[in-house]
Amino acid sequence: MRRLLAVTITVPILVAVLVHALGDDPGTRPAPERRKPDLSGHTLDGRPFTPSDLRGAPVLVSVWASWCDPCRQEFPLLVAAARDLRGVHVLGVDLRDTASAARAFLKETGATSFPHLSDPDGRLALELGARGVPETFLLDRDGFIIDRMIGALTPGWIEAHVPPLLDP
Repeated sequence: MRRLLAVTITVPILVAVLVHALGDDPGTRPAPERRKPDLSGHTLDGRPFTPSDLRGAPVLVSVWASWCDPCRQEFPLLVAAARDLRGVHVLGVDLRDTASAARAFLKETGATSFPHLSDPDGRLALELGARGVPETFLLDRDGFIIDRMIGALTPGWIEAHVPPLLDP
């Protein structure tokens, strides 16, 4: 009888834990609120950067680091997006990295065609609401976060989320 009671109690708890853990795909959860992050800062080459440089077009903001292997895997996709998606800006946010390591990473991945902000203390990542690297945020034409991808980008995610923001 005790064994039946233990199974009756334990099984539903285990099922609830598994449903909670496996239920949502964390990579495609929408941004929790519509807000406009302040992405002011300096690029990796030391130039000042203001978000007004990006207004008027959707922006893919990638939070990355040179020490992040999934970042290295997703960068060819970001380079292709910056090259091929007309009307979309791409912006990198280099999290807790040295400038020399970051510049070497960009040279190696060919991602020098779009700006990258230095974020040595994590302020910009926190401003975006990032939980780690890689993480990508999609901003609308006015600079508001409208979606996010936790983990490495995929072509399918870009195809599903970016074209609807572009003019026909």
